[in-house]
Amino acid sequence: MEKIKMRPIVEMDGDEMTRIIWKMVKNELLSPFVELNTEYYDLGLENRDATDDKVTLEAAEATKRLGVAVKCATITPNAQRVEEYHLKKMWKSPNATIRAALDGTVFRAPVMTSRIKPAVRNWKAPITIARHAYGDVYKATEYRVPGPGSAELVFTGQDGTQYKENVYNYECAGVLQAMFNKDSSIEAFARSCFEYALSQKQDLWFSTKDTISKQYDQTFKNIFQRIYEEEYQARFRALGIEYFYTLIDDAVARVIRSSGGFIWALKNYDGDVMSDMVSTAFGSLAMMTSVLVSPHGYFEYEAAHGTVTRHYYRYLKGEETSTNPVATIFAWTGALKSAASWTATPRCQILPASWKKQSWIP
Repeated sequence: MEKIKMRPIVEMDGDEMTRIIWKMVKNELLSPFVELNTEYYDLGLENRDATDDKVTLEAAEATKRLGVAVKCATITPNAQRVEEYHLKKMWKSPNATIRAALDGTVFRAPVMTSRIKPAVRNWKAPITIARHAYGDVYKATEYRVPGPGSAELVFTGQDGTQYKENVYNYECAGVLQAMFNKDSSIEAFARSCFEYALSQKQDLWFSTKDTISKQYDQTFKNIFQRIYEEEYQARFRALGIEYFYTLIDDAVARVIRSSGGFIWALKNYDGDVMSDMVSTAFGSLAMMTSVLVSPHGYFEYEAAHGTVTRHYYRYLKGEETSTNPVATIFAWTGALKSAASWTATPRCQILPASWKKQSWIP
């Protein structure tokens, strides 16, 4: 049988159990049917440390050059991981680095099967989380306040004009954090969400907490509303779909009472948290597709989760594990379908006989 040909895409390897899963998927599901053509980058924690994390930026630049990438799950190290892996420092999230370089929106949707029933019994269709892939806490500047003192928020314009606002007068030690975003990225986020909703013919919800965050969150709300009214309202009405804004706490209540089948747009951190909630309630963190859609035309597919540390330790001991490779399969299928010459039905739907006994297969 002639193998399916593909144009080159970026391949980003990951950490721990996801490396084992990816090797299995590549050897058993892809290589027998596809003439793989990838530019490989090792984003494993050891290699990120050895290259001072330059490999992550190189992978992002390669994605800009080739247009399509697929990424395995990676570890964002905490203090424990720094000690365990003998790292030079506590490196930042590779996902955050890549998303900052590419901009755009991460769309995550649960993979529904007849064997797995949602924990929320009235959910009948997938809920897609649209997560802004820029700024917020992932690019925040933090400081451990050593003792009493005054903290100020200062902005200096190019013309030398300064804006100052007192943050807090510390009477003891504490912590301080400043995060940012920018209109151009929020506008790209909004347009990505509106375009995706039109392509899927689904309602679009957007939620923040502008009653509390009267500048930061309200800017998101206002930009979404302006772009909707100026560019998308007529097109939404023509398709019979709806866009609306509501506070995030109200949105959570609506989501739980809904039957699903819509797109829920959220800021970066909110989207991270709610995608975990939605995927778990639909059945499994591992059963979720994830694609970063950049306004510049780049696509980065990734397995939403998959390092599964406790399974990796068992694997190193030679024990069997139940790690679910479905999300990795979907990530690679999506990436290959995005490659220009990938026109045939994905043959990774053809599973080896040894896999067909597995309980996780849809």
